[in-house]
Amino acid sequence: MKQIITIFLVLFLTLPLEGSDLSKTNPSLPLDVNPKTVLPLIELLDKSLQLKLEDIVFSHPSWRRMIQNKKMTIGIVDLTDPSNVLFARINGNVMMYAASLPKLAILLTAFHCFEHKIIKQTPEIMKDLNLMIRKSDNRAATRMIEKVTMERIQQVLTLKDYEFYDENHGGGLWVGKKYAQTGKRIPDPLKGLSHAATASQVCRFYYQLAMGKLINKERSREMLEILINPGIEHKFVKVLRKIVPEATLFRKSGTWKTWHSDSVLVWGPEWRRYIAVALIDNKNGEDILRKLIPELETVLKLNAISMKTRQA
Repeated sequence: MKQIITIFLVLFLTLPLEGSDLSKTNPSLPLDVNPKTVLPLIELLDKSLQLKLEDIVFSHPSWRRMIQNKKMTIGIVDLTDPSNVLFARINGNVMMYAASLPKLAILLTAFHCFEHKIIKQTPEIMKDLNLMIRKSDNRAATRMIEKVTMERIQQVLTLKDYEFYDENHGGGLWVGKKYAQTGKRIPDPLKGLSHAATASQVCRFYYQLAMGKLINKERSREMLEILINPGIEHKFVKVLRKIVPEATLFRKSGTWKTWHSDSVLVWGPEWRRYIAVALIDNKNGEDILRKLIPELETVLKLNAISMKTRQA
């Protein structure tokens, strides 16, 4: 029975939407939109998408328990129609230890420093940024922290231009220690975590990149080029490369002990244009994330079908 359900799910997810013309075009990222017209992600929360997300995720009793115990947080952003972006989340503002996922904050700080001529954008630094993101290299991350300084990372995260760490809304992205055994530790003010994230803030990070609004369009493009084609094939990526090999993936993940996190911007045909983020505190987190991403794809395809029905 389980094999039949799996086969059905794969067939369901790979079937095109009848009459859809989205597959005829595949705009590049960042999207060609006016940054001034891009709404804050929090204003794009969608009740219909939220209900679909909750229905599917809560149908798994063990996931429901983790969510109730604040050991699982999820965020999705439907980017199929750039003029009608939809956002849903579960425990979106629950901050969790996120291991290497907050290396996104180091990436942003580096490009902020390039843009403001605080440090020079050299081939050596670009090599380290690529190693830090694609291979999640801790030594490269530590060198970058030393280059831009931990204090500046925290300052950038709280700047009005970014606000990726907000004490009034659960915290967010935080880097408070080098990715090394030695060195000082500056824990986040809310939970005392060294490396932290919330699903909502990570969704915002990718959303602003996709819209070309993170610093500016050219800097967003450069950061996307570093996030593309992840060098570690596990969690979301392991599954996505099987079920949608033609899609382009922009990704950063994190793993340490029982903490497992993943984040991906999927850019493929039809409805497969979305952001998915999840953080889990469970010894089986790797397996849970592999099982979660097809369920999130189901949510997004169901949403695409309902949207098309309403438009007909």
